[in-house]
Amino acid sequence: MNIPSELKYTKDHEWVKLDGDIATIGITDFAQSELGDIVYVEVETVDETLEADEVFGTVEAVKTVSDLFLPLTGEIIEFNEGLEDEPEVVNSDPYEGGWMIKLKCSDLSQVDGLMSSDDYKTLIGA
Repeated sequence: MNIPSELKYTKDHEWVKLDGDIATIGITDFAQSELGDIVYVEVETVDETLEADEVFGTVEAVKTVSDLFLPLTGEIIEFNEGLEDEPEVVNSDPYEGGWMIKLKCSDLSQVDGLMSSDDYKTLIGA
């Protein structure tokens, strides 16, 4: 199970990579493996400002659809459009090619509430 130490994590299995006040967000290796083959990623919230824990999109696998929860408050400024044609990249490369959105954070103090890689490993029993 790949759980990069430089990222932050949520109880809902999203990961966060910060660069200044821009957060890149996707789902974890654990989440994609639990979902199975991903066939569609939908994010219709680009250019919207949402609160932490609000649903920002969905990911559809062969057998299920799962909501995507925003880990931090802010404006969604970009969707990974490569996922429109190749959603399966989330399965093969969840932390690089499979990122889902970029968010302009409005409250960086919320990062303190996210989990470290060690905390996330404990959560999933890794």
